[in-house]
Amino acid sequence: MIKSQQMPKYSAYKDSGVEWLGKIPEHWGCASSKRLLDIPITDGPHTTPHIFDKGFPFISAEAIKNGVINFNLKRGYISEKDFNEFSKKYTPKRNDVYMVKSGATTGRIAKVGTDEKFAIWSPLAVFRSNKDKLIATFLYYFLDSISFQKGIELSWSFGTQQNIGMGVLGNLPVCYPPLEEQTAIAAFLDKKTAHIDAAVGIKQKQIALLKERKQILIQNAVTQGLNPNAPMRDSGVEWIGEIPQHWEILANRYIFSLKKELVGKKSQEYVLLSLTLNGIIKRDMENPEGKFPAEFDTYQEVLAGDFVFCLFDVEETPRTVGLSTFDGMITGAYTVFKVSSKFNHEFLYYFYLNLDSRKMMKPLYKGLRNTIPKDSFSDFKTFIPPLDEQTAIAAHIETQSAKIDQAIDLQQQQIEKLKEYKATLINSAVTGKIRVV
Repeated sequence: MIKSQQMPKYSAYKDSGVEWLGKIPEHWGCASSKRLLDIPITDGPHTTPHIFDKGFPFISAEAIKNGVINFNLKRGYISEKDFNEFSKKYTPKRNDVYMVKSGATTGRIAKVGTDEKFAIWSPLAVFRSNKDKLIATFLYYFLDSISFQKGIELSWSFGTQQNIGMGVLGNLPVCYPPLEEQTAIAAFLDKKTAHIDAAVGIKQKQIALLKERKQILIQNAVTQGLNPNAPMRDSGVEWIGEIPQHWEILANRYIFSLKKELVGKKSQEYVLLSLTLNGIIKRDMENPEGKFPAEFDTYQEVLAGDFVFCLFDVEETPRTVGLSTFDGMITGAYTVFKVSSKFNHEFLYYFYLNLDSRKMMKPLYKGLRNTIPKDSFSDFKTFIPPLDEQTAIAAHIETQSAKIDQAIDLQQQQIEKLKEYKATLINSAVTGKIRVV
């Protein structure tokens, strides 16, 4: 863990005249951003070009991630003709700073770190610093600071989505020290943030290892049981290998019973449910997120203890199985099953969670959408231990998973603290709250 330390302050401060900036060092300047740039704040063309599989990368807001341009998230490629047309308005240059100016990620920034040719679209505003007034890296950190982002938030306008105009951006103030001091602050933040990012990366790897350990825990328990000395036999499935000799192999038609009970005009009586990576959750209809249909008549009833499977787009869908702990309704596109009390529902859930996490039902896929036909699912075999053993396996997984989840939560909390420290450090350095030189 990187430890924060008390940093010295400047000897004298003055009022910046900007509420969200507060006081700044007495010898610092403060000016509207447009007065410190080499070109007026601009954006990409507003026309939408044709997208191809090759050509010049075409970048929009979704590619702005973690302070850089993630070219893997580009919209696609555009032709040389469109690139030349787009370049009449703006040609990217190394160290330009991009800011998302519309949509849910308004205010997010990235610095250009390449000399490669690419084009940008209209949701991005371009800041190109005047090197005689503002160091590009200092500008990047200032635009990313908590204070400036607060200024962005206070300047949002709303139509169909939040956005900020380039004229407004150009009038937002930037505070700055002399160039030599800017360079020193930028170097200090480059070094410190690199250390913090490295620490975050280590913890993210630890989380990945913990998640892998949890997956292995589930896999071993639902395919090999808890008794390491149990006699084994060949399962007949290559990726499973051997299973305990006393386990049954049952086709799903003997385990899962298909349901399809539409809520019809009674949808107001039901809680809306969704299948997510965190299982089946209740949706907040008072504060809705995402798209909803005008009517829910085609949604289907789900009761606590029912299984919900997404049997289409299986390869691309993050989670395709859920065990509901709620009564409610869910989209009719999913397949709902009930299971008798002869089987432990939690054991079955972990069995299929293991298959889903590893995408091991590929042999059943049909068509371009990787759909598992209901008949194929009914013929699929599940390995079933005696009921008391199912219950013991489920309890074991639950107990051990809780310990792993607790360790993951601890790592995630530490990551959040590191990110908060990084944000505070950047803000304090570029607004003069601390003196780093």
